[in-house]
Amino acid sequence: MKKYSIKVLEVLSRIVEVEASDEEDAIEKVRQEYRKCNIVLDDSDYKFTEFSVKDEKSW
Repeated sequence: MKKYSIKVLEVLSRIVEVEASDEEDAIEKVRQEYRKCNIVLDDSDYKFTEFSVKDEKSW
């Protein structure tokens, strides 16, 4: 038998609205709120799961 490593990628996503002076400022504001755990993604934010496989020699 061969040995395989399987990567499981799960994607969560949410749209957050914020008022800011420009796009960079908006991203930074949301990033700060996320780091403070004021934005926490959960199962309701689930989008998809992807599986990929590589055999041991291709890593």
